[in-house]
Amino acid sequence: MIEACVQWLLAFLAVPEIGLFSVFVISLVSATLLPMGSEPAVFAVIKANPSLFWMTILVATVGNTIGGVINYWMGVGAKQIFAKERQTRWFDWLQRFGPKTMLLAWLPGIGDPICLLAGWLKLPFWPCVAYMAVGKFLRYVTMTWLLLYVPDGVWQYLIKLF
Repeated sequence: MIEACVQWLLAFLAVPEIGLFSVFVISLVSATLLPMGSEPAVFAVIKANPSLFWMTILVATVGNTIGGVINYWMGVGAKQIFAKERQTRWFDWLQRFGPKTMLLAWLPGIGDPICLLAGWLKLPFWPCVAYMAVGKFLRYVTMTWLLLYVPDGVWQYLIKLF
């Protein structure tokens, strides 16, 4: 039954008419602590409909930023639950640079924990969200732009490999 639900969800999210909704959901989920990438979904929608470039980038940025905000609030809640934190160099680094560290929230592997730690340290919320959004926006624009300039033959070759 769970497999059928997952298959239905994947089929639902793949419907072209709701491609932007899919990008939003995938971007939001991938920004939480779940191991997932949103760039393939963003690239697929833009490749299928280049006129949606900026709208797709915007939707992905908003979804990914909301996912980062969820991580921030998880950090706030975690601190309340686990009051005795163990200081690490990440805490010192985040406290020293403050909300500007959220520019790095897009980095794979460390971006999500950075958002979580920002919440743990209760860094100023709105500046964190603003820097987070800027970093994620720049990542989507850069990655998508670079992927669009890879010739289609390369993608077809890679598909044949897998």
